[in-house]
Amino acid sequence: MSSIRVYADKAPQDALQQSNDHATIAGILHQAGVRFERWAASQPVAPGATQDEVINAYRADIDRLINEEGYQTVDVVSLNSDHPDKAMLRQKFLDEHRHGEDEVRFFVAGAGLFSLHIGDKVYEVLCEQGDLISVPANTPHWFDMGPNPHFVAIRLFNNPDGWVAHFTGSDIAGRFNRLEN
Repeated sequence: MSSIRVYADKAPQDALQQSNDHATIAGILHQAGVRFERWAASQPVAPGATQDEVINAYRADIDRLINEEGYQTVDVVSLNSDHPDKAMLRQKFLDEHRHGEDEVRFFVAGAGLFSLHIGDKVYEVLCEQGDLISVPANTPHWFDMGPNPHFVAIRLFNNPDGWVAHFTGSDIAGRFNRLEN
C-alpha cells in the first residue's frame, strides 16, 4: 500500500503527518510541489513484458506528460532480488542527491521508497504499483529499493543522457528510514 510520512528534517523519529490514502498523499505532495498520480494500464502487462509492451500499456499517460512537460526520452527499468549487483545499485541511490531535471518514475510493478528533502521537512513516499512520482528538478532526495529489490518502472527524461546525479555530501539520508523488503 502506498504511503507517506512527513518528518522535520532534524527529527527522523517523529512523523508530523502520515497516510496510506492516495488522495491525501497526492494532496500533501502537491502542496510541496511534487506530482503524485495513479495510473492504470490500457491493456494487461504480463510478467516479462518487453519495454515496448510496457510503454504501450501506459501510452496515453506517458504522452500526456510528454506534452505537458516536454520529456524527450522514455524507458523501462527492472530490477529483482536475483540481480548480482543489487547491493551496489542500492547504495548508488541512498545518498542525498539532486538532478538538473525532474526525476519521473512510474511503478508498473513492485515498490520503492523515495525520500524528498524539501525545506526543513523530509517526505518519505512509498511508491507501489500504479504510482507515478515526479521529483522536481534540483530537489534533494534519495531512493531506496531495499535489500531485495523488486520493481519495474517507467522513467521519463528531459536529458537524453538519462539519470545524472549531483550528490549534496549531506549525511541526512542515513538518519531516516530504509525500505526493508
